[in-house]
Amino acid sequence: MGTMNRRQMLGTTTALVGGVVAGVSGEVFGQEKPKAAPSSSPATSPNLNPPVVQLKGGTLRGLREGKTSSFLGIRYAEAERFGPPRPVQAWPGIKNAQVWGPVCPSPEQTSVSSDELVFPHRYFIANEHSQYLNVWTQTMTPAVKKPVMVWMHGGGFTNGSSMESYAYDGRSLSEFGDVVVVSVNHRLNILGTLDLSAYGPQFANSRYTGTTDLVAALEWVRDNIASFGGDPGNVMIFGQSGGGGKVVRMLHTPDAQGLFHKVAAQSGGNNTYRTTDPAASIKAQQTIAAHTLKHLNLTGDQIDKLKTVPYSQLIAAGAAALRSAAQELGRPSMNWEVIADDRYVMREFCDWADSIPLIVGSVFSEMQGTLTRGDGRKNEWAQKEIDEQLASAYAEKKDAIAAEFRQAFPRKKVQDVLYYAGGSRPGAKNLLARKLERTRVPAYNYLFAWEYPINGGITAFHCAELAFCFHALGVPQIRTATGGGAAAMALQDKVAQAWVNFARTGNPSQPGLEWKPYTTANPQAMVFDTVSESVPLRDDKLVSLLPAPAGRGGGPGRGGAAPI
Repeated sequence: MGTMNRRQMLGTTTALVGGVVAGVSGEVFGQEKPKAAPSSSPATSPNLNPPVVQLKGGTLRGLREGKTSSFLGIRYAEAERFGPPRPVQAWPGIKNAQVWGPVCPSPEQTSVSSDELVFPHRYFIANEHSQYLNVWTQTMTPAVKKPVMVWMHGGGFTNGSSMESYAYDGRSLSEFGDVVVVSVNHRLNILGTLDLSAYGPQFANSRYTGTTDLVAALEWVRDNIASFGGDPGNVMIFGQSGGGGKVVRMLHTPDAQGLFHKVAAQSGGNNTYRTTDPAASIKAQQTIAAHTLKHLNLTGDQIDKLKTVPYSQLIAAGAAALRSAAQELGRPSMNWEVIADDRYVMREFCDWADSIPLIVGSVFSEMQGTLTRGDGRKNEWAQKEIDEQLASAYAEKKDAIAAEFRQAFPRKKVQDVLYYAGGSRPGAKNLLARKLERTRVPAYNYLFAWEYPINGGITAFHCAELAFCFHALGVPQIRTATGGGAAAMALQDKVAQAWVNFARTGNPSQPGLEWKPYTTANPQAMVFDTVSESVPLRDDKLVSLLPAPAGRGGGPGRGGAAPI
């Protein structure tokens, strides 16, 4: 597949490549019968007798980590390649849920991404049987009914996992907010979206296997989360980049009705379903499948052999199929994506979506900040150099752009406009406007604008808010870039509290920081920065004056999601 990094891989970032064995069970639990601790031996570790939980299918053993009970690598479904998820069979004895479960295989990564310093990653065993989730909780008493926050990771439908980033620290968020946190793995890329429906009724929903995994995970939450102290009637789903697209797609998915009650879409979403042609979308997906078979030298009557092709060969054939199918259809490129067919995924929001509160937002620079361009000196420029930089970028529009930027962001330095991802704002407003067409509950907008204090100052990059949402600035790997200073810690409290409050009540406001709902007449946005405030962020004219960034149209690099 050639050399690539996260930002080159079909507009994604993380490829998790270890231990890929197609068709091998991903079970990571050892089965054993409960054992009583010796009465004569005092506990010398919080995990000499770790927490256990009784679920519908059996008993799990987790870990005590400080105040938190953690249960990692819980299998929520089983599935054959290209088949629908099925409930996990009941088991005897106790299974360990103490280590991460395998992640979905992804295209090979061969170079380090430019965001690794500020958004450090970790890698784990990959296996096609990747239907695993993780739970963090402060109490195991069902009657307490704590809010539940379910995280759907980024990476589009191409790569990523529930544990790929050190920022995805459910333990920190659970402790801070006294909430139950869940993170989910599911099938991706060719395993999660290949449309084989032309080859038999057994493949009718193969183009949605990754999406049906997410629905199955939410069904598992509904059926089991009370045992972890969570309230199945108060579930928030949130995701960033490609994960933002996933949580918004749940609003388009009839099978997801009643499984969640709030949504936060961060730097990602979907704005194209309404204008798509389902027949054309299905044809495109089936063309990719036909080209995949061709690249594997298989015919339609050999479709069952596709289930046993080693993953490395399968994904290579799929990558070639994306290119050759795009050429046949006259498209510049194609990707692994979830289409709307008005059967499993609707073009419009489901009727019940009007009762779901929604947060939609983005970050200041997304993919065009100082992380990826500039020399790190923008905060040192004298006025002459500022003028020269603005003139070079905007020519005769320089003064008008500077004036509009100062109006929208009076607390920012005028040169920061050079790194403003204005292109992400119209999509966010479009998604909010669509939600507000018919809703019985508020919708909220935000812009995360805090600058990381490293390498001369790094403007808020795609993923910059995640460590703050997860209250994870105490994680050593995160502290390197955020500095662990008072300003960062104070902002972390504000951001995480807003997400927790939204999960608890549907209103992200907090004492001293009211977050006003967004309307088209009063486009309020919570601007998270050293000074955070809810303001009517009127930047339409600014965005119209700014030149389009090179390469726009492929989506944000990390998540593969359509720009919002």
